[in-house]
Amino acid sequence: MTLAFHEVLFPLDIALGSAGGPERKTDIVVLGSGREERNARWAHSRRRYDAGYGVKTLDALAQVVAFFEERRGRLYGFRWRDRLDHASAAPGAAVSPLDQTIGTGDGATAAFQLTKTYGGAHAPYVRPIVKPVAGSVRVAVDGVEQVEAVDFACDVTTGVVTFLAGRVPPAGAAITAGFLFDVPVRFDTDYLQIDLSAFAAGHIPHIPLVEIRP
Repeated sequence: MTLAFHEVLFPLDIALGSAGGPERKTDIVVLGSGREERNARWAHSRRRYDAGYGVKTLDALAQVVAFFEERRGRLYGFRWRDRLDHASAAPGAAVSPLDQTIGTGDGATAAFQLTKTYGGAHAPYVRPIVKPVAGSVRVAVDGVEQVEAVDFACDVTTGVVTFLAGRVPPAGAAITAGFLFDVPVRFDTDYLQIDLSAFAAGHIPHIPLVEIRP
């Protein structure tokens, strides 16, 4: 994804008014008895958004057109801030290094992927976080917060936390993290249809975005 991805954030003021959320793909077979067999085709959900709801002015529309052109339509991915789900903590809560469990030390492993867990009672879903926000990542080992650049480093393009030499967590140590993050997306169209007369009357353009995988 590196060559086809721009580490740039879609304009936040426009993203504030967006619509969208997670999508899954499930096969359902209805048996002769009327019972169902269900099978998940995707291990991970895929998010879709419509940025058009956030375009309220001609200036914002021009900003989106420039952003679209620089991304060459669907060619290059970019960062998107999901206003509902962009932090390791619960909505409204401050990020803490104890928010999410990302691994258990074995005395040798130094690299751990940032993740966020949804649910817990029945079938918790562990989502890989690959686009953390620079400077927002906090990490703890057995509840003791570590210092970035002294104890660990975080690659904000992959979401991998790497403990530095001499700082590798011991066997059995719980490794937790807190962070802000973006969603890697691309435009889901190569054509933006813009009707200025309709826009002036309150028309909202359709600007589809879809999450992409590394």
